Amino acid sequence: MLHVTVNGECHKLAAPLSIKALLGHFGLDGRKIAVEHNLEIVPRSIYDKVVVKDGDRLEIVHFVGGG
Repeated sequence: MLHVTVNGECHKLAAPLSIKALLGHFGLDGRKIAVEHNLEIVPRSIYDKVVVKDGDRLEIVHFVGGG
């Protein structure tokens, strides 16, 4: 069991996941968010290559349109 922190909340995962898979797990559209993984911004082009491991910290920010 892995423990990761997402936006300040602890979550348990059964196995390591890519950021892309983690976003899918939470039902999030990767095209409309920004992800910080262990204090580094992750380019959207490598969401499928970066693996989230035990103890990692992520911040996920949703883009909101309006005016």
